[in-house]
Amino acid sequence: VQLQASGGGLVQAGGSLRLSCTAPRMIFSTFTMYNMAWYRQAPGKQRELVATITPAGTTNYADFVKGRFTISRNNSRKTVYLQMNNLEPEDTAVYYCNAEHVRDKSAYWGQGTQVTVSS
Repeated sequence: VQLQASGGGLVQAGGSLRLSCTAPRMIFSTFTMYNMAWYRQAPGKQRELVATITPAGTTNYADFVKGRFTISRNNSRKTVYLQMNNLEPEDTAVYYCNAEHVRDKSAYWGQGTQVTVSS
């Protein structure tokens, strides 16, 4: 499974970015068999979960992004999004998308996209 993440960049504190992650080689029916998630890893820190979304659209968020970030997905486009608002310097990290099969739990990672928030 190939996942392609994009949308990162440099933004000032308080700004917004929208990340996208597509699965170009996955057919629609297969994409709907995966829970999708965004993780992030800051320099010197472990990778941490940011948000998850089920095929039906149920979402969960880490406490540190609640009210600021929104995860969504478009199954027909085989794409998951992360809308990030009111960004803080502490959000600076490489953001990775993840796909986990709902049954066998096989998991795949995208290549990561850098988000840098300046103060």
